[in-house]
Amino acid sequence: MPQFMQGWEWVILLVVGILVFGGSRLAGVGKNAGRAIREFKEETRAIKADEERAKASGQQESEESGATASDRVVDAEIIENRTDPKPDNPA
Repeated sequence: MPQFMQGWEWVILLVVGILVFGGSRLAGVGKNAGRAIREFKEETRAIKADEERAKASGQQESEESGATASDRVVDAEIIENRTDPKPDNPA
């Protein structure tokens, strides 16, 4: 179990990995993993910044117009339940 691995277990795992895959391939895997983590962090920061900007601009617009939360128009779809009354026995 990885949570119970201590120093020597990691060293043995590293040695086995180098023997099986070779040092250059493991270095490439580490580099790609680091790049993926870095890109993920950058994207999550960008998403949070966009949400905060949208929230700030929404609050600023509502304050300028004097509108409350219930006065804002929200896109919605109206669904009407249309049923045609049909007789059970069309005799």
